[in-house]
Amino acid sequence: MGLLTRLLQVIVITHSHAPDRVGVRWLLPSLKVYYIPFLPIASSATLPNFFTSLPYLRTILLREHIHLIHAHASLSSIGHEGILHSHLMGIRTVFTDHSLFGFEDAASILTNKLLAGTLRNVDAVICVSHTGRENTVLRGELFERDPVNPSELSVRQSVYVIPNALVADEFKPGPPKSTDIITIVVLSRLAYRKGIDLLVATAPRICAAFPNVRFIVGGDGPKLIDLLQMREKYLLQDRIELLGSVRHSDVRSVLHQGAIFMNTSLTESFGIAILEAACAGLYVVSTRVGGVPEILPKDMISFAEPEEDDVFRAISEAIDIVRAGKHDPQTAHERVKTFYNWEDVASRTEKVYDAVIKSPQMELWERMQRTMELGPFAGPIYTIILIVDCLFFLFLEWWMPREDLDYVNTHWDARKFSRLVERQKAKAVEDITYRPSPPSTDANSDIHVLMSSSSSGTVNR
Repeated sequence: MGLLTRLLQVIVITHSHAPDRVGVRWLLPSLKVYYIPFLPIASSATLPNFFTSLPYLRTILLREHIHLIHAHASLSSIGHEGILHSHLMGIRTVFTDHSLFGFEDAASILTNKLLAGTLRNVDAVICVSHTGRENTVLRGELFERDPVNPSELSVRQSVYVIPNALVADEFKPGPPKSTDIITIVVLSRLAYRKGIDLLVATAPRICAAFPNVRFIVGGDGPKLIDLLQMREKYLLQDRIELLGSVRHSDVRSVLHQGAIFMNTSLTESFGIAILEAACAGLYVVSTRVGGVPEILPKDMISFAEPEEDDVFRAISEAIDIVRAGKHDPQTAHERVKTFYNWEDVASRTEKVYDAVIKSPQMELWERMQRTMELGPFAGPIYTIILIVDCLFFLFLEWWMPREDLDYVNTHWDARKFSRLVERQKAKAVEDITYRPSPPSTDANSDIHVLMSSSSSGTVNR
C-alpha cells in the first residue's frame, strides 16, 4: 500500500487459489492481481515449472508495461521463474528474502543452490534483518571480486536491509487487565521450526510453578497433536486454550486477552508476530535466535536460549515484571509506533528501485558467465536452462508477436473516461435525432464501441 501512495503502479502475480481465485482481480481500486492457473500442491506451494510460466509472465509483463519485478521468498517457484524470465524483456529484478535456512541438511543444500542460481543475475537483494542479510549472502554466494585485488572477495553492494513494519493503529493496547490471572499468548505456526517442542516441555512446568498463569495458543500445524497430548497428559484443559487457526483480522482480539507474548522459534529472520504483540502492549519473551534481537529494545523483551530451563527462567522473569507493573502497555505501543511504519519501508524500497533502474543492465553473455560460476555440476545445468529459456522466448516472440498483445493504456484517466462517455451519449442523441436510420442501430453501435474499448484494456485502468 505504501508503494501505491507513492504513485507507483503495482500489480501482483501469484498462483491460483481454490476454488475461485483465478484470472484477474482488483483488491484495491489501483491494485490488480493476476492469478495464473498453477495449482498449489502443499502449504500454498507450486511445483517449479521453469518454462511453462514464461507464456503467462511474458504476456502479463509486456501488457502491463512493467519495468521491474520484485520477487519474495527463496522457496517461491513463481518468484524464481519471474527473475529468470524478466531479463529476456529488459525488465530489472529485486529479490527479498524473509527466512533463515541452514547449510547441512539435504533440503537446505538444494534450496541454497537454487537460490544461488537465481541471485547470480538479480539486480538487488533486500533482507529483513542484518542476521538475515548474513544468511542470504552466504546461501546465495553474493560475493564479487575486488577489481584492484582479484584474489579478495567482498559482499555485493546491491544487498540491502529493510525491516518489516506494521500499521500500529491496528494494534492498540486493550483495556487494563488485572494481574490476578496472567495470560500468556502464543501465536505461531505449530511446526518444529517455531520451537513448539519447547512450548510443550515448558508449559506444564510454568503452570505448576504459577497457579494463576494460563495459556492461549493460536495457530495450526503438525505439532498441534503434541500440544493436545501434553494438555491431556497433565490435565491442563482449563489452563491451556488451543484456538486453532486464527484469521489475521482476529489477531488483535487474541492479543488483548494476554499480558505476555511467548515466542519459542528455533530460527527467525525478523518475527512480525513479536512486533505486533509488543505494539498491542504485551511484554515479550523470545528465544535469542536469528534477527529477533534486532526487533525491540532490551527493556521490552526477555531473551532465552532455545533450551527448556532457560525458557522457564525467562517466563518467570516476565511474570515478575508484569506483576510488579514495570511494563506499561500504552508506553510500549507509542514506542513501537515510532520504530516501524510502512511509509519508511516504502521510501527505502523505492530508493532501491531507483538504484536498480539507473544501474547498467547485464548482457546475456555476462549472465551466462555468472551462471557457469555456480560450479562444475550446477553451473552447466543452470546455463542449459538459461539457453533453453532464451530459445523458448524467441519462439513466443514469433508465435505471439508483442504487436498483437492486448496492451493496457497506462495513460487512462477516470475523468477522461467520463468525458468520453458523455461525448458518446451526446453523439447517440444526435444520431437518433438527425439520422433516418432506426435508433436502435446507432445505440447498439455506440455500446459496441464502449465494450470494445473495455476489452482492449483502454478502460481497465
